[in-house]
Amino acid sequence: MEGTASRFDDQAFSPMVSLEMNVAVFKSHWQYCDEITEYLSDILGQGHSDPARYSNFLSVAANELIELASRATDKQGTISFSLYRSATFNRLRIAFPCEEDFSRKHTEPSTGEAQPALVSASGHLAARSDGTALLNSLKTIFGAAIRVEQGGADGVEIVADFPSDEDFR
Repeated sequence: MEGTASRFDDQAFSPMVSLEMNVAVFKSHWQYCDEITEYLSDILGQGHSDPARYSNFLSVAANELIELASRATDKQGTISFSLYRSATFNRLRIAFPCEEDFSRKHTEPSTGEAQPALVSASGHLAARSDGTALLNSLKTIFGAAIRVEQGGADGVEIVADFPSDEDFR
């Protein structure tokens, strides 16, 4: 189920939780990626017919997006993680300061062509350091609408809409 991510300020979404951290503190301990992922995934599973399964499955995508944000930011500032819910989607929004190169590469209008996933000789996904293959693979695997938007003068927002009724069969 591929959809277009709705505008961030879409009134159809209700806020669930928001967490903010200093980037230096966040990057100082890699375990924060896992802890934040677990916390957000548990909340995403709430209200689902099989909460453990739904949160377990989406924790993979959330963790990859959080780790991408961690790798993309070396600037001072704040990183924030927010969850929203609508009748049909759960939205994860990660906002963080980043280098201009990452911002330019991911927020420019695309050609509309899907970029091929990079696969190594062993058959495993070989993600480029810029995260492009990762984002495309997450869109396909999870049926999610994922985009990267300019978020202020020197930051970006990763916005991922996951279908709330997906049973991942």
